[in-house]
Amino acid sequence: MGRRDRFFIVITTFNRAGFLTDLLESVAALDPAPDAVVVVDNASTDATAGVIAAARDRLGALPSPVVLHHQALGTNVGGAGGFSAGVERALAEGAQWMWLMDDDVTAVPGAIGAFGPWMEKYDALVGRRYDTAGEPFFWQHDFSDFLGIHLPVRGDVFAHGNEFSTNVGCFEGMLVHRDAVASVGLPDPRFFITWDDAVYGWLIAQQRPVMYVNEFVLHKARELRSVDLHIRHLNESSNLSRFYVMRNRGLVAQYLRAYGRFHPVGFALGTALTAAKELFRLVAVERTLRGTGRLWSGWRASRPILADRQWQPMPALDI
Repeated sequence: MGRRDRFFIVITTFNRAGFLTDLLESVAALDPAPDAVVVVDNASTDATAGVIAAARDRLGALPSPVVLHHQALGTNVGGAGGFSAGVERALAEGAQWMWLMDDDVTAVPGAIGAFGPWMEKYDALVGRRYDTAGEPFFWQHDFSDFLGIHLPVRGDVFAHGNEFSTNVGCFEGMLVHRDAVASVGLPDPRFFITWDDAVYGWLIAQQRPVMYVNEFVLHKARELRSVDLHIRHLNESSNLSRFYVMRNRGLVAQYLRAYGRFHPVGFALGTALTAAKELFRLVAVERTLRGTGRLWSGWRASRPILADRQWQPMPALDI
């Protein structure tokens, strides 16, 4: 098997049939095409099942047919659980590469070819994205072990080359090789949403490079209210995300502790900065203070996770 063979796309979706339609149409237009697609349906209640069935027919009718695997879940396990199930299914179907993406993006037609040369060098890649206006979307971060948060990196990280070594991941377009997955295990479904991809990239970066490459591979498709912070844009959120961004601090701490990188004082400061960012988001983007209670509830839910001395990280895989 060649280094670039068995390229799978893994999509997690929940009640966004319209966005999923556009994404799967863009997948059908990829040249070169993937070898297979796994769509994890997080117990959607809209027209998602029909969209997937139609896409399966269309992909199967291509000159070089692409197999679509429909992984229908009985309950909504969040993006984290969806990607965990999707990667597991892709591995079971023989995937060597897995390109992970949410349902509210579309693929650039030549994306797989753009990744090609980088796949010869690295086991974990993140490509660039366009925002909904067609402009480059800001994503360049470094994870601070001391604070337990990822921080934006200022300036043009591609000023002197087309690769930037990072230590965070993003499930809106991260490409991972099965060897990287085997070394750290499946994405952790305990996150439900938020922090799961950042931590997954951090875990991989403890063992091998995670490279952000100067190749535009995705378009963001969903308009969000935002405020311009000059370095980056801060988008609107939801009460569910506010709860989990604080609750999952407990899981972030446990992973840092498992690798001997947990600093209680620094982590407490990072948690305070996380809460402050979310409060600023409420005021500056959403023009309200409703939702602050979900931050408090999430923080309280993080405490038993942080205190659990029996907690274990996701196990490495023998594949």
